[in-house]
Amino acid sequence: MQITDQKLVYDGHFKLRLLTLQDGDEQHKRERFEPGKSVAALVLDTTQQRYLFVRQYRIGPEDQVLEIPAGMLDPGESPEIAIRRELQEELGYDVDHLEPLAEFYASPGTSAELMSVFYAEVSQQTGAGGGLASEGEKLDVVPLTWEEMLAQRFLDAKTYAAVQWAQLRRK
Repeated sequence: MQITDQKLVYDGHFKLRLLTLQDGDEQHKRERFEPGKSVAALVLDTTQQRYLFVRQYRIGPEDQVLEIPAGMLDPGESPEIAIRRELQEELGYDVDHLEPLAEFYASPGTSAELMSVFYAEVSQQTGAGGGLASEGEKLDVVPLTWEEMLAQRFLDAKTYAAVQWAQLRRK
């Protein structure tokens, strides 16, 4: 399989590219969603012993989603700097401890989004959180105990993976 042609067909908040693929004698057209690189973190407030999630409207499911905090990298930004910025914006916390967990493609069949997922520990809220109004973010911070977190039915893949990591780590 080889990409023989690519055309940028949409350049808005995200990009959409039309690819022409050559597979032997066959040619296929495929769309590739290009949102950029992203970060996310499972966050433990070590003072309250609560995991901090966010609930916000997501356009994919057209509903509110409970998930770990996440966001996109700014140009030239490392994943570590980006997740620290996102946790301040979304939760209002500075990070005490940060541990990389995994890097993976969020949906490799259709998207070029490469996601870095972290475990973060925080202890003192220094800002309001709630997201950036300038980016159209409006989210609620949802603190959960270990038991409450395990009882949740998460529909978001990055969140599901991070919670599974926490369960394996605790055994």
